[in-house]
Amino acid sequence: MMQMQGNQIALRDWQVADLEIYRFWTAPDHLWQQLDAPYYAKPTAEESEASIASVKSAITAGKWPHPRRRMVIADRNSDSCIGQVSWYWISEETYWPAVGIVIYDPTYWGQGKGFEALGLWSDYLFGSQPEFARLDLRTWSGNSGMMRLAGKLGYQLEARFRKARIVIGEYYDGLGYGILREEWTARYPNCFAAHLAEIIQR
Repeated sequence: MMQMQGNQIALRDWQVADLEIYRFWTAPDHLWQQLDAPYYAKPTAEESEASIASVKSAITAGKWPHPRRRMVIADRNSDSCIGQVSWYWISEETYWPAVGIVIYDPTYWGQGKGFEALGLWSDYLFGSQPEFARLDLRTWSGNSGMMRLAGKLGYQLEARFRKARIVIGEYYDGLGYGILREEWTARYPNCFAAHLAEIIQR
């Protein structure tokens, strides 16, 4: 099992015990869904079950892609699933990826867990994929927490698409953040995990 340790969380591969937690939090009417790209249609119950079945098959087979496409964010103390990180292509032809993160339970928000998780994930992607010259993060102007997280990690606001997203009948801006490999290594020269260790020592 692949695992990356932070101070409060760990990123790790999926386990069978995660699936019921995942099923609960991906059911409708949770607060995180109001912030995580609410302008897109949510998966149906059938699509969610198919996704769970796919993850279960990967767990059983012990076969994971390289680099990982998504990983569990686990609480460091309990090892329970509290969210996930992921990435997807904006342009596979030019090795242009975007990262994603969600922490399901609002009681875990605002504690630095997202900072650790997305920082470890960004470090992993740059380290495992030398062809990645940059990482993107896409969000919208109604998600202030994601905007703060992007800035805290060093992602720069590179694009603002005015009135590009509609949420509950209101227009919001679409936002594009990015960080270059050289900017990341200058900010975290000894890797992001070392940066977290320095925070503990202060």
